[in-house]
Amino acid sequence: MSQPAGRRRAGAPPTPPTGTELPVLEPDADPEPSERGPERRTPTDRLVAFGETRVPLVGWLVIVVASVAALVCAMVPVGPDWLGDAGSVAVVSAFSWALAARTGGRPLIFGTVALLLGVGVVVSDETSLRTGAAVMTAVVAAVLGVMATVPAVTFWRAARECVVALLIAGVGALATLGFEPTVTVTRFEYTTFGLALAAAFAVVYRLGAGLHGLGRRGVVIVVIGGLLLAGTLLYAELLRRYGTPELVTSLLDGVGWSREHLGAFPRPIESVLGVPALAYGCHMRARRRQGWWVCAFGAAATSAVANSLANPAIARSESVLSVVYGLGVGLVIGFVIIRLDLFFTSSGPTKGSRGRRSRDDEQAAAIRPEPARWKALL
Repeated sequence: MSQPAGRRRAGAPPTPPTGTELPVLEPDADPEPSERGPERRTPTDRLVAFGETRVPLVGWLVIVVASVAALVCAMVPVGPDWLGDAGSVAVVSAFSWALAARTGGRPLIFGTVALLLGVGVVVSDETSLRTGAAVMTAVVAAVLGVMATVPAVTFWRAARECVVALLIAGVGALATLGFEPTVTVTRFEYTTFGLALAAAFAVVYRLGAGLHGLGRRGVVIVVIGGLLLAGTLLYAELLRRYGTPELVTSLLDGVGWSREHLGAFPRPIESVLGVPALAYGCHMRARRRQGWWVCAFGAAATSAVANSLANPAIARSESVLSVVYGLGVGLVIGFVIIRLDLFFTSSGPTKGSRGRRSRDDEQAAAIRPEPARWKALL
């Protein structure tokens, strides 16, 4: 019996489609890439993609370099009078943006607020507002100098991070001077140092997973750093107020000899505490997150650099030499601390051992990652 048209008997193979018939897609099948329309991206997607490129970083660097050039011209002086104000406002805005981006904040908001406040200070031209802007500029530059560092596997990389931090603080020093503050030098230095240290520890508290992330080793380091900080400040204050004339005279003679023959005298808090803590902290961060707590004491160095130009009694060249000498002395102390730490705390076959091979093995084991310098830490 013949089959009706359009029917086929059970079990027969399906009839292949003719050239005029279209293949049927499954309900959940995706079309081929060639058949898709142009991809639509929301403004948020475009903003995220833009932030992941190097374009914002290059623009930020251009602003900072142009601002430094303007501040240097204002110091010479060369050019119009407004160069110093413009450079200071641009630096504090760029540094606020960078610090917020580095610490996981909202860079656009903080950068804009800093810009508006800076413009308001310059337009109002009030002495108290200029001094306050100078203080906050020094603090932002000091904290950014610490936060901009990355872990260092070797000592020489740790030395590089110290140079980077002090260069950032040096730009902040130019911007601080550009606001032309009216200051009492000692009060200005203590204020900027205290605020920078408090802000650094506030950020490190989040980076180091709170106090419970310290561990026994971190607690010992923080206690030693705190005692060294208190001893340095207390000794300087007691010497200034209650020191015997003979002792004060002998110390001043040493400082005078250094300034006469070497051109400057290193700042003690930078040399003894700030730079060694920054070098050892960056070295330790490549191995343990407690290194952030050590790096927080590096604000003693960056704040000392950021407020170094505020003293009108010291020449600019002497201030620069003082920073360079402090960096050199601090790196020597940091090198000794790092070597002692590796000697006493290395584990396994390299414990207490010396030699090139043992150092290479220890450095190969230092694999704790962190975001890049231009990436957010949080």
